Amino acid sequence: MDEIFVSKDHFTSKPDCTGRLEKEIRVYDALDKLGIPYEGVDHDVAPTIEACQAIEKELGIMPCKNLFLRNRQKTTFFLILMPGEKKFYTKDLSSQLGISRLSFAEPEFMEKYLDITPGSVSVLGLMNDKDWYVDLLVDKELLNQEYIGCHPCINTSSLKIKTDDILKKFLKYTGHRYRVVEL
Repeated sequence: MDEIFVSKDHFTSKPDCTGRLEKEIRVYDALDKLGIPYEGVDHDVAPTIEACQAIEKELGIMPCKNLFLRNRQKTTFFLILMPGEKKFYTKDLSSQLGISRLSFAEPEFMEKYLDITPGSVSVLGLMNDKDWYVDLLVDKELLNQEYIGCHPCINTSSLKIKTDDILKKFLKYTGHRYRVVEL
């Protein structure tokens, strides 16, 4: 398991933004504008779901895996939210979606559509997808969780947000809809 430093100092409002990236600051501004409460912590870079386990433990939430995929033609993109410990099989999802082949999307598409980089994939990146190129898929198990954990578009901070606030308030703000899948 990857060990990372996770701050014990939690924040529930926009943190000191000195040294933070503009895309992270935009997340806090959007959440505040929408009246969506959150609890956050800063931490070392969290490059893997294993590294995120310490963060999820600190915030008291189930780890959430975020995957960014595309079709073979690179014309359809999917952001997938699923339980962190669950194995992902592209063929199972391809079958549910009726798409012959899904692949992990290249970093340039993450940056172009979500303004994120590998390791920072997050549902909050949908606020940067103004033309709705990305479809959101949510594993049905996550719908039973009171809270979801996600990065504010950078993997040196993590937030705990009510699942209902993401699905009902945040997605309404971004104009995205979601589809429930069984992974």
